[in-house]
Amino acid sequence: QVQFVESGGGLVQPGESLRLSCAASGRITGTYSVRWYRQAPGKERDVVAVISWIGGTTNYASPVKGRFTISRDSAKNTVYLQMNSLKPEDTALYYCNAGPPTRPPLYAWGQGTRVTVSS
Repeated sequence: QVQFVESGGGLVQPGESLRLSCAASGRITGTYSVRWYRQAPGKERDVVAVISWIGGTTNYASPVKGRFTISRDSAKNTVYLQMNSLKPEDTALYYCNAGPPTRPPLYAWGQGTRVTVSS
């Protein structure tokens, strides 16, 4: 069983940057992808970025493409989300999880890390 601990959120102004971290407690299966999700108040949880654990192939949701970058450090069992040019609509609780590509996430959700973008 893998557990995820998200960190790095905070309150920033529009246009600023944040780097989120997702530390995994167990071994992530090589064929899995790790995803960053976000859930804004009153909305569903959506995927914003995906990275394959082996190979490092990335994909992004349209609203964040060109502004967010997902990366991983396999040695540290950690995935990052660099968020630049933040907008108020990026305000949400951010989570990470993993699973087989194109399949739902397999593991229990962590507590997430809150990102608030406001002037």
